Amino acid sequence: MAFHDIRFPASLSFGAVGGPERRTEIVSLASGYEERNTPWSHALRRYDAGMGLRSLDDLYTVIAFFEARAGQLHGFRWKDWSDHKSCLPSAAPAFGDQVIGLGDGQTRSFAITKAYRSGGVVYQRPIAKPVAGTVRAGIGGSEMFIEINYGVDHAAGVILFHEPPAIGAEVTAGYEFDVPVRFDTDRIAVSVASFQAGQVPSIPVLEVRV
Repeated sequence: MAFHDIRFPASLSFGAVGGPERRTEIVSLASGYEERNTPWSHALRRYDAGMGLRSLDDLYTVIAFFEARAGQLHGFRWKDWSDHKSCLPSAAPAFGDQVIGLGDGQTRSFAITKAYRSGGVVYQRPIAKPVAGTVRAGIGGSEMFIEINYGVDHAAGVILFHEPPAIGAEVTAGYEFDVPVRFDTDRIAVSVASFQAGQVPSIPVLEVRV
């Protein structure tokens, strides 16, 4: 399987339905208590690409995209309109949005992450597919500048500074990002008559780990 560094048409993912999915294993004990565990440290997201289709031209575009990816074989980028920034959806990414590490005087490479906070609990999500041209970075509260101070590996979600941040300095980042996904089916079944009547096909899309 290869990953094609191309985004599913954002205008068609706008109306898609989907979100994060966790896997929890639950064992009910004789006492009535439960034991809960998960084999996943990170969620996987599922979407339905069919829900964003509004015309036969849209359907044609999706079929062409599907054929070029050979069905489930190759992955691609997906814009999740409900969660695609380092900040609130209504805001613009800023260099101080997310703390992605602390300087130790030696490390120059920092993986991009996003923190989700609730009730004192913080979950750190790896961001593997930042969008080119949107990444901003900072060190110790001061903005750094791309090419002058750092570069970005957009295929792996890594910021590489030209000089290692000082010991204890917060390394921060702001960005937009895509979700790495693949089609979760090798078949698209559609009736043109049904589609024109308002019934859209189901085209499942599944996040992949990269």
